[in-house]
Amino acid sequence: MRIMGLDVGTKTVGVAVSDPFGWTAQGVETIAIDEEQDEYGWERLGKLIAEYQVDQIVIGFPKNMDGSTGPRAEAVRRYAAMAEERFHIPVILWDERLSTMAAERILLKADMSRKKRKKVIDKMAAVMILQNYLDSKKSRI
Repeated sequence: MRIMGLDVGTKTVGVAVSDPFGWTAQGVETIAIDEEQDEYGWERLGKLIAEYQVDQIVIGFPKNMDGSTGPRAEAVRRYAAMAEERFHIPVILWDERLSTMAAERILLKADMSRKKRKKVIDKMAAVMILQNYLDSKKSRI
């Protein structure tokens, strides 16, 4: 069973997938979207779901540090509902607090230039979201 992790922004969606055993997350790509124009990259996402035979999607849910939710979280909640309706597979919202900052720290430690970081940060954040989810499942076993 493969699981897909998504980091949904207003301009891009970072995509990661698990290995077939659900142990590790690997970055796949960043899909350009335009939330203002209701362009969400569904066609490309559908192709990736089919290619990797995805059974479940985990989407990073941007809570505030105090646990409350704001406008961005509501936009992600709508995206998740649309994805579940479109692809007919379960979608889970996963607390993503600090995932982008953690991804940024990893890329900085790798001494990656700002220009290169900008190209991969969303994909890396999707990896962090998915890996945290996979790790939480292992700890419950």
